[in-house]
Amino acid sequence: MPAEDRSLSPHTGWTRAHWAAHADRMLAALDPYRSPGLARVDLPGPASRHGRDSDGLEGFARSFLLAGFRIAGERGAGQGALLERYAAGLAAGTDPRSPEYWPRPDQLGQAKVEAASIALILQLTRPWLWDALDDGVRERVVDWLATVVGQPYPPINWVWFRIVVESFLREVGGPWSAADVEADLAVHAALRRPDGWLSDGADERAYDHYTGWALHLYPLLWTELFDVTGPLCPPALRERWAADLARYLADAVRLLGADGSPLLQGRSLIYRFAAAAPFWTAALTGVDALPPGQLRRATSGILRHFAEHDAPDRERGLLSLGWHHPWPAMRQAYSGPGSPYWAAKGMLGLALPADHPVWTAREEPLPIETGDASRVIAAPGWLVSARRDTGVALLLNHGTDHAAPGAASTDAPLYARLGYSTATAPPLAGPAAEDPLDNAVVLLDRAGRPSHRSGFTTHYARELPGGVLAAASGGPVRWVDAGADTSPDHGSGRVGRVTGGPVLTVASVLRDGVEVRLARVAGESGGLRVGGWPVTADEPPGTAAGQAVGGGLRSTVRGLRGLDRSGVASLTDVTPLGPHTAVPWVATAGPTRPGELLAALVVLDRPDAEPPTAPEIILGPGDEVTLRWPDGLTTRVPVPG
Repeated sequence: MPAEDRSLSPHTGWTRAHWAAHADRMLAALDPYRSPGLARVDLPGPASRHGRDSDGLEGFARSFLLAGFRIAGERGAGQGALLERYAAGLAAGTDPRSPEYWPRPDQLGQAKVEAASIALILQLTRPWLWDALDDGVRERVVDWLATVVGQPYPPINWVWFRIVVESFLREVGGPWSAADVEADLAVHAALRRPDGWLSDGADERAYDHYTGWALHLYPLLWTELFDVTGPLCPPALRERWAADLARYLADAVRLLGADGSPLLQGRSLIYRFAAAAPFWTAALTGVDALPPGQLRRATSGILRHFAEHDAPDRERGLLSLGWHHPWPAMRQAYSGPGSPYWAAKGMLGLALPADHPVWTAREEPLPIETGDASRVIAAPGWLVSARRDTGVALLLNHGTDHAAPGAASTDAPLYARLGYSTATAPPLAGPAAEDPLDNAVVLLDRAGRPSHRSGFTTHYARELPGGVLAAASGGPVRWVDAGADTSPDHGSGRVGRVTGGPVLTVASVLRDGVEVRLARVAGESGGLRVGGWPVTADEPPGTAAGQAVGGGLRSTVRGLRGLDRSGVASLTDVTPLGPHTAVPWVATAGPTRPGELLAALVVLDRPDAEPPTAPEIILGPGDEVTLRWPDGLTTRVPVPG
């Protein structure tokens, strides 16, 4: 890697030269795994449920993204080897007589995804690659891509895969369907939510990184790369998408840790630094969202974070199925050895030339580096707290569960917990992955099993005077026997025989990084437990009653009202952040009474921080609860029950 440049990049030291060197190393590391005809990249690791042929295509298509960004950014100069390699792969992969012939999109659903990456890069690099291909190869590529026309696509981010492919076909005189594009744009419109957010499913509260690396990436790239202005995309629609992205990035930049880590929340986290994609989309398409220096600070911080944590790995230069190091429990059913290379989306900035302002401007700090910040993000029902002293951005979740309202599934650990951060991860393996423990308020049945809350109703999420944020959600809880659910894991909860429970309402009141977590049960229950933040470390965290210290963090849960029992659960190999995790908790000493208010203090901070001070809790009138903070500020919130 080049020497750091702390003059141009005072926060990360990285410049475009570092990005280019990193990309070149990643591409070179794939060479031993390329097939003889270069149409497949067959990486080591367990096959996806789609099989090895699909996985080999995925390795080609997703690495083609990165190769294409390098080619475009250099305007083809010095990229002859990449051009030859991928031209040969296109020729073999689309030849029905070749042993490396790719599964067609009309035969295999996963090929629909990979076809979009291929079409996008063929358009981006058209002067240097497509125009230089033999006529026969171009015809075969068109024939292979054309099998998407008229095919069904799920009404999620996948609609953009068909739009991109058919738009490329339109550009090169191939078959396409205006009706397909119109229907897919209508799906995208149904996914839009307030303040630039999108849910990856019209009927689900599926808020995650797909909002940025798919649902903001493709629309504006579509308008930038393809001739679609007019009937396909009226100018007003493009302006709306640009405004959506700008507003979304105002939130997204506050969801990054000072160390560059994105949130550990949502599915497909093996795509890692794809989280940088929406920032680069703004730069490439001219959306005035963030200063160029702050945009590069955000993206370089993300990429460097993973580079410093062995992703790609130092030994082979490969991306594994994991977060930092390989961690197979993170893979979903659709994940194969080539899947992590969708991370290449986060290197889209390499398509911009070296003299672009995003590369020449001096880095500017992230919001978390200039002071503490709190924020309500209404669409996903999140209260965000980014603390300069910890460098950690965290959120409290009262609106996201990857389910529809009224659902009766188990809680998906990466969606339905009450809290997520850039420095912690919920248990994703072992019993605690299925039975909510961390950042959960649960009722316990006679066997001690915790309840699930997916399908809840969001009551409110708002900012109150004095910089206080408050949110509440609730609904009938349930216990689910999901042992017989063997359906593919796509990040959602599991289904099975349901035993219903009473309505449980939970509220979070957040001020200066201190959360008061309130609960009320509209009925009798065997007991209630409040779980705190999970902390993970290389060595077992230190523990005390209701407290765990490890990995440079301190997690505290303290009962304030009606929660007299406390403890810490010590877990092994349950998160991708390290081998040892501890989760503090507090609970009632016995059954809860109908309508009784229970309260706990929940804090994630540094071990050397002053112990947090709790506010006084005053009940009434009705469902109202008043918090009187140590400085005299009073906060009133409703907690129905």
